Amino acid sequence: MAQKRDYYEVLGVSKSATEAEIKSAFRKKAKQYHPDLNKDNPDAAEKFKEAQEAYEVLSDESKRKMYDQYGHAGVNSSGPSGFGGFGGAGFDASDFDFGDIFDNIFGGGFGGFSSGGSSRPRATRGSDILMRINLSFEDAVYGTEMDLNIDVVEDCPECDGEGGFDKETCERCHGSGTITTEQHTILGSFVSKTTCPNCNGEGHTYKRKCSNCRGKGKVKNNKTITVNIPAGIDNGNRLRVSGKGNPGTNGGPNGDLYLEFYVDEHDYYVRDGDDIYLDVPITITEAILGCKKTIPTLYGNVKLTIPPGVDSGDKQRIRGKGIDNKNSGNKGNMYVIMKVITPKKLSKEQKKLIDALNKTDLEDSEISKFNRFTSKNN
Repeated sequence: MAQKRDYYEVLGVSKSATEAEIKSAFRKKAKQYHPDLNKDNPDAAEKFKEAQEAYEVLSDESKRKMYDQYGHAGVNSSGPSGFGGFGGAGFDASDFDFGDIFDNIFGGGFGGFSSGGSSRPRATRGSDILMRINLSFEDAVYGTEMDLNIDVVEDCPECDGEGGFDKETCERCHGSGTITTEQHTILGSFVSKTTCPNCNGEGHTYKRKCSNCRGKGKVKNNKTITVNIPAGIDNGNRLRVSGKGNPGTNGGPNGDLYLEFYVDEHDYYVRDGDDIYLDVPITITEAILGCKKTIPTLYGNVKLTIPPGVDSGDKQRIRGKGIDNKNSGNKGNMYVIMKVITPKKLSKEQKKLIDALNKTDLEDSEISKFNRFTSKNN
């Protein structure tokens, strides 16, 4: 049998150490060699018992005197058995740093001091899925129905989502879903609860596992779903399709499917929020004399009166002819932007008319004012 080490050496203190110094030294050794905190160290349990034995002797005044006088022969050399209590050593458990040990051993819960509660897995909602969808300008404006081909995770139709047949109470945890273990340490008896590995915390098992879903209770099916896309969808808008996301765990609900839209540009219309802009080409004479123009709006043609003397870039509003947004309840306007077209080719007769127009008295015009400004700077 190996010779016992000196108790002062075990705790790392001098023979003149005070009671407080001995207590502090033991706390450090207990943390250092506690078996549950040093599972990879095969010597931890033996060193922990050695430190416990040394503390029981040196913390007791009468035992310490006997040990100092006669050594190991003067005290009970059998030492404590296992990881029992303090054997009347006078160590106050309240002085021990529970946070460091209990949080590591029991995840913050300790019994004896009982952990209580249940370790049954919580039902967790599945994660959401994002799908990007391209829409034509017209479908975004007016709304549409769209068929989407997606993978949907649903309850297995063979076992109704159970994962098996002939349910029975778990023989290991007896239906509680947890396994309770009791551990005796220097700090007392501790009770911890862990999820039952036999039933994964469900509290029941099945005599036969479902072959269709392989015991998962869920199956993936490729399905075509019809989605109603409301009028007024714009770039970057998202639409939620409830329950079509990834499956939940432990009986939790599916996540949601989110559709994010990218809208194609139109050849003529330009969208800004719920408003629509349209460039309308007009001739020089229409700009000078004014006219009536047929304007194609999103909801049919309307007649627009263009007053005389408009310039390129002038804007007219047609109220209520923008986007009828079903999500916000707003209805935008349409803005007609005049674009005066300068002819590239003229006949002789047309040139004579333009030349005659050029000789027209434009004394009050912007052109006349600019010409006067130019002459002053010559």
